[in-house]
Formats: sequence, structure tokens, C-alpha cells
Amino acid sequence: MSDLQAQDSALILIDHQVISMGFIKTQSPDVAKLNSITLVKAAKVLDIPNVWTSSTEDDNQDWWMPGLEEINPEAYANRIKRTGIIDSWDDPDFVRAVEATGRRTLIMAGTTNDGCLIYTALSAKRAGYDVYAVLDAGGSVFQISEEVARLRMTQAGVTLTTTAAVLGELAKDWATPHGQQIRQILADNFKTVLGGFGLAK
Repeated sequence: MSDLQAQDSALILIDHQVISMGFIKTQSPDVAKLNSITLVKAAKVLDIPNVWTSSTEDDNQDWWMPGLEEINPEAYANRIKRTGIIDSWDDPDFVRAVEATGRRTLIMAGTTNDGCLIYTALSAKRAGYDVYAVLDAGGSVFQISEEVARLRMTQAGVTLTTTAAVLGELAKDWATPHGQQIRQILADNFKTVLGGFGLAK
């Protein structure tokens, strides 16, 4: 059985904002958005608390990504609006929000893996948290930046994962009521990617 347990996990979304999504070049931004939505839907099923944070949202009119607020209005309303701090862990409000969840395993996704995600993941790991970095709910501008970010996180002990992999670990058993719901959420995800984006054969 996987060590990853829903009852000790929190979902952290970092800078999933409209303009920021345009910096994703190593995969389709649409897929990254879909995977982020999939994570939030699954977290709701599994009763996993969410902490969301945005960067210079008001200054740059870089609003939070549509599609997430409707799933978890509370997380949206309580998002930590950083005014320029790059590493979310340097923001005391963010750290307090994470600590308030009472969870020691952080499932993290950031718009850019080489910027939004890496610094917070490394800092949380140093602070003693178990960190799972969901790479396909974000991306990077350049492939070399993506590779370096992955290497640094791996060397620091961050667990690299994907949306489907982490949700499978959390679900444990597709035959349970929660497992069946997670399986359907993933099936809808796959159907959209393979069909909606013109990849189905």
C-alpha cells in the first residue's frame, strides 16, 4: 500500500492564473488546466483541504484561473494573494494557512514547475513536510528549465508525480465509493484529453 494517505494530505495550488498559464510551453496549457481542475475535484471527494495562492493578482490583472472557483469556492475566497513574494513559503500568511490544515503531506502543483512550484516545494520539504509535486498540472517555459527543476526537487527528496498517479495512490481501491468517484473523475479527464484535444483515434 502507498504511504500517501488522503487523511494526512493537503492540496496546494500555486499561481494558477490566466496570464501565468501562458508561460507553460513544455506541454499544453489546456492539459495543465484540466489536470488542476481534476486535482481539485478529487480533493473534494476525498475531503482533502486546499490552500491556494496567487501572485501579484491585482497589480497585473492576472486573475485566478476560471473553472476552479466553482469547485471549491471556500479555497478561492481564502486564497493567499501574494504581492510579489516568489517563494510562497516566505509568506507568513501562506505558511499559517498550510499549518492550519493540520496535514503533513502536501500535494503541490504550480503553474510553472521551474518557478511557482520548485521554490515552495523545496522550502516545504526543508520545513519537514512530505511533498508530492504534480508536474503535469503545470509546466515550464523551456525544457531545460523543466529538467533542472525536476532534478533539484528529486535531489531534495520531493516526490515527483502526475495527476493520474497521485489520485490512484490516494484512491487505493477503485471498488470503494470514493475510489469509484475518483475513477470517474480520471475517466472524464482522459476522455477530454484524448477526444477534446483531438488526440483520440
